[in-house]
Amino acid sequence: QVQLMESGGGLVQAGGSLRLSCVASGSIFYINAINAMGWYRQNPGKQRELVAVSTTGGSTNYGDSVKGRFTISRGDARNTVYLQMNSLKPEDTGVYYCKAQLRPDYGGRYDCWGPGSQVTVSS
Repeated sequence: QVQLMESGGGLVQAGGSLRLSCVASGSIFYINAINAMGWYRQNPGKQRELVAVSTTGGSTNYGDSVKGRFTISRGDARNTVYLQMNSLKPEDTGVYYCKAQLRPDYGGRYDCWGPGSQVTVSS
């Protein structure tokens, strides 16, 4: 339905900041069907966990471990989402995945994922 591509990951020292970006591409029909975009992260042997999500209606939700440090925002276009990460901790290390939730006019709900971007926070 849509293709997602993350950028902005990398290596940073504890206490530093990074900004992740995600752009969705594809047909305008499915771009307009994007209901929410968000970020999840995963480490080897662990389940993928919610970092932050933003709905098209403007509501946001954050994982408990990042509240007060991370901020999710949407671009002017419906197909972009950003994650500003401040006061990074070593436990924030992981692969960060962008997700788009689609609700097309013909019904159903579809989740699309990006390939992931590595974030490493050194102590």
